[in-house]
Amino acid sequence: MTPGQRITAFLGLRRSVVGLLGMIVLVGLGERMADRFLPDYLLDLGGGVLAIGLLAGFKNLATACYSLPGGYLSDRLGTKRSLLVFNLVSIAGYLLVVLVPRWPAVIGGAILFLSWSAISLPATMELLAQVLPATKRTMGVSLVSLVRRVPMALGPVAGGVFITYFGLQTGIRLSFGVALLMALVAIVMQQALIADDRAAGTAAPPRSSALTVLREMSPGLRNLLISDVLIRFCEQIPDAFVVVWCTRAIARPVTELQFGYLSAIEMGTAVLCYIPVAHLADRAGKKPFVVLTFIFFTLFPLALWRCHSFWPLVGAFVLRGLKEFGEPTRKALILDLAPENRKAMTFGVYYLIRDVIVSVAAFGGAFLWMKGPAVNLLVACACGLAGTIWFAWRGKDVGRPRA
Repeated sequence: MTPGQRITAFLGLRRSVVGLLGMIVLVGLGERMADRFLPDYLLDLGGGVLAIGLLAGFKNLATACYSLPGGYLSDRLGTKRSLLVFNLVSIAGYLLVVLVPRWPAVIGGAILFLSWSAISLPATMELLAQVLPATKRTMGVSLVSLVRRVPMALGPVAGGVFITYFGLQTGIRLSFGVALLMALVAIVMQQALIADDRAAGTAAPPRSSALTVLREMSPGLRNLLISDVLIRFCEQIPDAFVVVWCTRAIARPVTELQFGYLSAIEMGTAVLCYIPVAHLADRAGKKPFVVLTFIFFTLFPLALWRCHSFWPLVGAFVLRGLKEFGEPTRKALILDLAPENRKAMTFGVYYLIRDVIVSVAAFGGAFLWMKGPAVNLLVACACGLAGTIWFAWRGKDVGRPRA
């Protein structure tokens, strides 16, 4: 076996996986090129602060609700065809923004194209479960998580270049035009590389509602969901106020540029974790890595509370990056615990329940912050501790997979 073949085997780079990763880069890059600049664009079109609030509200609601229809369509149509549908939905959103420069149209288009990541997630996980053996599922999920960071890093830079040279309105519309072309290229790549599971003779799973899937969830998956909700409360209660704490509330506040450095340190730490942890989790079992991830989630608000200058904050943000330590492992564990014929639908129901419940954490975090930053951070830590203890006690592993 050549070195290239060894690397390909180690990473689980099957033909369908390569097609999926390429599609994620292309569609994600198009989406991220103008995403960060949409509030400015809405103001420039006369939308006002209310329009920005509507955009943020619809975006959060869509993220919570799109996973269920994404899972349903993936189970009914197959992963390849459902991903095609999701790409066409994004293209419709881009067209609406490019052709109708009015703020209501921009919000409507954003609801369509910003849904891609959430609505395609169940189909993405289903595809990985189909084409990869159990010994490589965590590696596959980790590669997806790693590759998603590429458009997150490069997209805003490309969008900023368009705006710098062509002005805000023209630059935004050009960005969406390029995004549309990238989505078309992604469709071609997807059709050429990803295997058609329905065409291969795979029967469609029996029809089932979200309530049926919920009732049939295994105890192990239910306990993971309970823990995950508590851990996301730990994350989301202080999330919007982390920048406020660092730049205003501490004894020696950092500048916005220094906060950017801290965010980059967090992202770099996360990226460095993905591949080695995936390799170990696929070989040794998933539960210990998920427990360790939950511990990192829990410790971050406590560490943040104790940091009052730049260099201690560096350590806190390294810790925050380590919360991604076992996130792909957790997604792979959801796949392992889901029924074989309903993995996408189960994934969609899981994320719908989790995200709808956790969406209240942001509002609760604001009230807790009004009581005092320490109250906000310590309550978040308590939620994380409860979630960690629950999963360590009741969480289930599927055992070490056989090669």
